Amino acid sequence: MATPAAAPAAPAAAGGAASSRILPLELVDKCVGSRIWVLMKNDSEVAGTLRGFDDYVNMVLDDVTEISTDASGERTEAKLDQILLNGNSVAVLVPGGEPHA
Repeated sequence: MATPAAAPAAPAAAGGAASSRILPLELVDKCVGSRIWVLMKNDSEVAGTLRGFDDYVNMVLDDVTEISTDASGERTEAKLDQILLNGNSVAVLVPGGEPHA
């Protein structure tokens, strides 16, 4: 009687073992307390210190700079002490990033 063949091992993540994989919310959790740059779905940008978030990626940010661009391409900048950002309007999160001027 033949013995069953061993199941193939799961492929390792690029550059490391399978145990080095990180889930998206784990990465966001590592960013709590540091600066984060958020690109919004409406083409505006927000940069601030991430204080907390939930499973829907609603975020509380401190020391915020909000940059918006109007139809003519003119950029306006607003400084805010603290905001609650709706995760549904987030397109991209850049840990440690800062918007360009």
